[in-house]
Amino acid sequence: MEEKISDNIILIGTAHISEESVLEVRRAIETYKPDIVAVELCQRRYDSISKKDKWENTPVTALIKSNNAYFMLAQTFLASIQRKLGEEYGVEPGSEMIAAMQEAEKNHLPVALVDRDITVTLKRAWRMMGIREKFRVVWEFLKAMIGYDEEELEELDLKELMKQDVLSQMMEEFSKIAPSASKVLISERDHYIAQKIYEESKKGKVVAVVGAGHLNGIKKYLQGEKLDANLHELEQVPKKRFSLVKVVEVAIPVIFFGLIAWIIYSTGFDPWNKIKDIFLIWFLIHGILSGIGVAIARGHPLSILTAFVAAPFTSLEPFFAPGWFAGLVEAKLRKPVIKDFQELSKIESVRGFLKNKVIRLLMVVALGNLGSIIGTIIALPWILSLGLG
Repeated sequence: MEEKISDNIILIGTAHISEESVLEVRRAIETYKPDIVAVELCQRRYDSISKKDKWENTPVTALIKSNNAYFMLAQTFLASIQRKLGEEYGVEPGSEMIAAMQEAEKNHLPVALVDRDITVTLKRAWRMMGIREKFRVVWEFLKAMIGYDEEELEELDLKELMKQDVLSQMMEEFSKIAPSASKVLISERDHYIAQKIYEESKKGKVVAVVGAGHLNGIKKYLQGEKLDANLHELEQVPKKRFSLVKVVEVAIPVIFFGLIAWIIYSTGFDPWNKIKDIFLIWFLIHGILSGIGVAIARGHPLSILTAFVAAPFTSLEPFFAPGWFAGLVEAKLRKPVIKDFQELSKIESVRGFLKNKVIRLLMVVALGNLGSIIGTIIALPWILSLGLG
C-alpha cells in the first residue's frame, strides 16, 4: 500500500508477515531511489530483528537489569501472534523491515529509525491506566504468552492485516482493554512517527516503511499545516500517580514498629519477652509461607532458602519483595534466555508449561510474594492482639 505525500516523502504501508509487502518495499526503493530509507522501528526492535541470534540468547536477567522488561513483554506478545501467522503463510515476521534495511545497505543508503522506543510507549500507556485496566491487560498478556488457539488464528487473515499490521493490531486491542491509554498507543505514536519522517525529509527524499495500520494516521499529520510534536516531551514517562498499594506497604512497617514502641513505652521494665515473641512470629510466618510458595513453584532449594530469609525483612519495607530476591537466585541458577520466552507459544501440555524456565521463574517470583502477603495477613492481627492484649 503506497502513498506519495510529497516529492520528498513516500509512505509504504505493510503487513508484517506478507511476501507481497516484502516485494513492494523492494520495488519502491528501486523505483523512487530515495536518499534515506526510514523504517517503523525503534533501536530495541531494530536490534531484535537485525541481531536475532544474539537477541534470542540474551539472558532474561540482562533485560531486567537494563530496564527492558516492558520491551521483553511486548516482543513476547508480538511473537506469539506473528510466529503463528508466519508459519501459516510461510513468511518470517518482520521480513519487510529486513528487506528495507537490505535494500538500503545494497544502495549505500542510511537507515532512519522513526518509531518511539516501545518501552516508553508502553510505560506511558501503563501510567494512564486504572487498576481494573491493568488487571485486564495482565490477563490478556498471559493468554497471549501461551498462544492463540486455532479459532483466534482464523480470525486474523492476511487481507485484514494489510489494513491493520500486527503491531498496530496489538496496540488497538490494548486500547480496547484499556481505553484510557488509547491516545498514547495510537494517535500519539502516529504523531511521533510522522514528526520523525518529516525531519528526515529535510535531508532528502525518504521512503518510509510503516505498518499499514499507521498509514492513515501518519498521512493525516504529514498533510497537516505543520508538524510541531515535541519529541522530547513524547519520550518522557509521566510521574507515578497516587497508589493505595504503596500507602498500605508503607503503613505495615509503621504499624509494626509503632507497636514495638508502644510495648516498650507501656510495659515498663521487661518488654523484651513480648517483643521477642512478636519478632519470632513475624519472621517464622513470613519465612515459612514465602518459602512454601517458592517450593510450590518448584524453585531451586537455594531460591526457597532466599525467600525464607528475605520475606520477614522485605515485608517491613515498601521497596522490595521476597519473590524478587528468590527470582534473582532462580535466574542465576537456572538462567532463562529470550528463546525460552519464545517457546511459550509452542507449549502444548501442562507439563511443558511447568518445565519452561520462564514460567518457573515467574511462578517463583509470584508465589514467593504471595506467601509473604498471606504471612502479613495472618501475622499482623496476631501480633497486634499479642502486643495490645
